[in-house]
Amino acid sequence: MSRFQRSDVLAAMKRIGVIPVFYHPDVEVVKSVVSACAAGGATAIEFTNRGDRALDVFLDVADWAADELPEVMLGVGSVMDAPTAAMYIAAGADFIVSPILDAPTAELCNGRKIAFSPGCATPTEVHAAHKLGVDIVKLFPGGAAGGPSMVAAIRGPMPWAEIMPTGGVAPTEESLREWFGAGIVCAGMGSKLLSKDLLASEDWDAITANVRATVDLIEKIRSE
Repeated sequence: MSRFQRSDVLAAMKRIGVIPVFYHPDVEVVKSVVSACAAGGATAIEFTNRGDRALDVFLDVADWAADELPEVMLGVGSVMDAPTAAMYIAAGADFIVSPILDAPTAELCNGRKIAFSPGCATPTEVHAAHKLGVDIVKLFPGGAAGGPSMVAAIRGPMPWAEIMPTGGVAPTEESLREWFGAGIVCAGMGSKLLSKDLLASEDWDAITANVRATVDLIEKIRSE
């Protein structure tokens, strides 16, 4: 089960502003990426359920993080159904993210008081997610679903909507200003933040620098 209260997880996601998103089959690489992201100030991190035996990798990393990086909140993404969510929650997931809005998954997470961010691409889906107890909705795929203009359009009639785009967000000032200016509360970032080249070269210092620069830039934009 999660080591954190749902309210604390949601607050951290919104406070930090960026959720690094990645998958790797090697446990030691995942540990290094998590450490690098945490050192850069992003302590809410999404490990995607995309590879064979991904759950086994997550189990090892979650146990390690509980001892070595107790401030880190580990979420799991690409969760498509309630049984998968239940396995990861039992393994210690602090939040669940999905590319789709699946009612049984939302109900399971709500019942366990686990933060759940389902993928939504229309106002109707956002409204349905809210009725299922979702706090932060994932706009997915962020760019293809309309980008910042879609966020602004959704928040027009639903100003209470808290939106986290994934896909289409870059760690640049231009991109972040546009997205946060439209009203997002945080953004999921994958390969544009944690590039395949950096993972392949195991340049953990560069990952830390990228994450720190992004966290600082978001703080700057918000302060203005």
